[in-house]
Amino acid sequence: MEILSVEQLSKAYGDKELFNSISFSIEKQERIGLVGVNGTGKSTFLKVIAGVEDRDLGTINHAKDFSVAYLNQEPELIEDSTVLNEVFEGDAPIMIALRHYESVLDQLKKAPEDEKLQDNFTKAQAKMDELDAWEAEQTAKTILTKLGIEQFDQTIKSLSGGQKKRVALAKALIQPADLMILDEPTNHLDHETIEWLEKYLPTYPGAIILVTHDRYFLNRVTNRIFELDHGNLYRYIGNYETYLEKKSERLRQEKEQEQKHANTLKREIAWLKSGVKARSTKQKARIDRVEEMKEQSFQTKEESIDVGVSSKRLGKKVIELNQVQKAYQGEAIIPSFDFLIKPKDRIGIVGANGSGKTTLLNIISGYIKPDQGQVEVGPTVTFGYYTQDHSEMDEELRIIDYIRQTKEVMYTDSGERISAEKMLERFLFSRDKQWTYIKRLSGGEKRRLYLLKVLMEEPNVLLLDEPTNDLDTETLAILEDYLDQFPGVVITVSHDRYFLDRVTEQLIIFNQPGQIEKYFGNYSEWLKKQSETKPTKQKNQSTQEKPKRKRKKLSYNDQKEWNQIEDDISELELAIEQEQEKITAAGADVEAAQEHYQSVSELEQKLEAKMERWEELAILVEEAEQS
Repeated sequence: MEILSVEQLSKAYGDKELFNSISFSIEKQERIGLVGVNGTGKSTFLKVIAGVEDRDLGTINHAKDFSVAYLNQEPELIEDSTVLNEVFEGDAPIMIALRHYESVLDQLKKAPEDEKLQDNFTKAQAKMDELDAWEAEQTAKTILTKLGIEQFDQTIKSLSGGQKKRVALAKALIQPADLMILDEPTNHLDHETIEWLEKYLPTYPGAIILVTHDRYFLNRVTNRIFELDHGNLYRYIGNYETYLEKKSERLRQEKEQEQKHANTLKREIAWLKSGVKARSTKQKARIDRVEEMKEQSFQTKEESIDVGVSSKRLGKKVIELNQVQKAYQGEAIIPSFDFLIKPKDRIGIVGANGSGKTTLLNIISGYIKPDQGQVEVGPTVTFGYYTQDHSEMDEELRIIDYIRQTKEVMYTDSGERISAEKMLERFLFSRDKQWTYIKRLSGGEKRRLYLLKVLMEEPNVLLLDEPTNDLDTETLAILEDYLDQFPGVVITVSHDRYFLDRVTEQLIIFNQPGQIEKYFGNYSEWLKKQSETKPTKQKNQSTQEKPKRKRKKLSYNDQKEWNQIEDDISELELAIEQEQEKITAAGADVEAAQEHYQSVSELEQKLEAKMERWEELAILVEEAEQS
């Protein structure tokens, strides 16, 4: 059932046309993903549909009682309001009742003997009963807890930027609405919270339209894709994976049409030039048709970012962390941590918000000093640090001047000379746009520009702090391809599961402040291992209890195995280390690397079995010595 229809919608900023005469409809319980290169107008599109920004032309039709819940990419909250009051903001009767109930309850806690407050509280309870609002209250508190907000009475101004975004998300999720509009809902969320949101959204009763850089999330949540491209809106039935397939087919067909159009135009012009006799009216019609065909354009040229810039040579010694420690306000964020970073390493740093991931990046880069320990950096290391807030970006500069501050000219690996203007064109900033002030760019365009600046510094060690935030999926795909060819070291903090799987080969996991785990493999492999660990541990505990009760003496074969098992474990550990070195040596040879990955996995399974057997034998040896 159609809940909203849009006809001939147009919007432009100055001479920049975002969308031109587009028409579409949204049906009940549709899950729509909106995609497009940064700067095409995705956020503006959402704002127009949400009614928070005016359209230039077009009509938007819906029922009179139609309601929208909208999550802005940069939410505006009332700073002096409490978390619950902000979440319950809205004109719906149930929201008004919830706000009133929470307000009276808070007052009554401070003055429990006040009879007038007691009477008001009774009336507030009755209104909650009348509207059946108790479930909504509990749902709101559950959602806030799932999003990491547990103190409901704290003020908005006391929250961090990430916490404010999560409160705004909770506010959108609990509003009774026909259409929920979400602009980058996964920013500032950790893996567990994103996973919870993936499971929650299918239960949402209204329709949803969202923008996100998280391709796993986009694929699992959506059943339709809208693509904004050169002012046009293309619609696809299916999720993100289906969209990629259908878009490829659309572009192929459009190229065929463009070629057919070119051939026809060529024949028509040849006909006119040949001077073939025809009635004057017919000849004039043919000339008019040729002129129309000349004006017709095709959008078959895909804009793509070329980041084939060079990097400085990196020696064998890169970075070594020796017993590095860091604490804030007496709480250990990073314990005594040792880590060796080698050439061509691809390292992901993951963990909950506030666990210390960015702190570790800052220690590696030298931005901050550890409380104890040393960070040894090789003499050839040149850092390129892509930070979350790009605070060094002077938004009063024009685009071209900002890039020229880094370099006027640079060279690719093949020796090609590229000017700053040409590099900007490669990053989808046209010559005309290069004279635009940075402050006029969209959030995603600023991030893309900042990424170019970092890469133009020709680093050989790239530090990326949440690079996927605010970058569109196409830019991310190009960045991932670039990192495949990048000859240096990549160390990235990210919550984006697809990006981590695509880019990294080993992980540093902040399980909680003060606890850091190392894992060789990608993020999905680690998550799978985590899900298998708990039942395995329970099984191991039960098998370890049995020898204590039933076996008191070592058999001849047990003793023989005990004498040999430590040597077997050492050999397996050495074999794993050798295979890991082969993975590093394989470089961009994916097939060879995959073969060694498989070998490492098999060896690790054997090692785990040997370690379990060692524990069983150790118990038997101890009991034999005591008897």
